[in-house]
Amino acid sequence: MSLLERLCRKFLKRRGYHVSSGTQDHDDYTLLRYEKNGIFDYEGYVEVQTRGNHEKIDKIWADEPTIELICGYLRASLPFIRSGLCHGSRNGAEVRWFRKHLDGIEVIGTDISDTAGNHGLVQWDFHEPRDDWKGRFDFIYTNSHDHAYDPRKAFATWVGQLSPGGKLLIEHTVMHSAEGVSQLDPFGVDARVMPYVLLDFAQGSYAVTRILKPGHRKAGSPIWVFVVEALPVRVPADPSAVSAAF
Repeated sequence: MSLLERLCRKFLKRRGYHVSSGTQDHDDYTLLRYEKNGIFDYEGYVEVQTRGNHEKIDKIWADEPTIELICGYLRASLPFIRSGLCHGSRNGAEVRWFRKHLDGIEVIGTDISDTAGNHGLVQWDFHEPRDDWKGRFDFIYTNSHDHAYDPRKAFATWVGQLSPGGKLLIEHTVMHSAEGVSQLDPFGVDARVMPYVLLDFAQGSYAVTRILKPGHRKAGSPIWVFVVEALPVRVPADPSAVSAAF
C-alpha cells in the first residue's frame, strides 16, 4: 500500500467515512462509493481528492509523446481547431503540451483542488456542467476519469462540452482498471470493455469511434486513447405517417 493510500485511509477513518467496494448496477466496472452513515458524502470526496492532489502535485501521469500523437490525430481530423479543455490536470503539464503542439490555440485545464489557480487552471469539479462551456470545445482530454465518483455523469458532462464534431479523448492504461481502484481513484474498468461501458452510459448519445494506440508503454502498460464522439439525434418516424402510407 502506498503512503498516499495509507494517508487517505487514515483521513477517511478520522472523518467517519466508510468506503465500500462493488459495482454500480453493472458487472463490468468497479466503483468505490464514499459513504457516511449510509449516504454519499460529497465533502469527503472533495477532501480526499484535494489531499491526493497536494501529495502528488509534482508527479505527472500524462506524457508528451502521447499528447503529441493525439495532437497529430486532432490536426488531421479537425482542421480548424479553436479550443480545447483538459480535465483533472493537476499541475497543468498536458495543457502546456497541447498548447505547444497545436500552435498555441486556446487550451484550458481544470482541477478540483485548491491548488488549481497556482498552475493556471480553473478550480472545478469535472462532473459539473457550466453554462459557458456547453458546446464550446473542439476537443476535451483527460486521463483522470478514474477519479470520477459518478462516471456516467462525468462523461455526459464532457460530451456536452464538445462543439459539433468535437472529440473527447480518454487516455487509459492498466492503472485505470479495477486493479487500480482506491479511495483516490474510485472508478476502474478494463480497457477491453471500456467501449461497451461507455455505450451503456451513453444510451445512444455518444460512442467510442476510434482507438489510438501509442507505440510506447507507461508504467509497463500499453496505452489506449479512446476517441469519443456525440452521436446524431435520430427522430423516430411518426407512426401515423407510416400508417397513412399503407
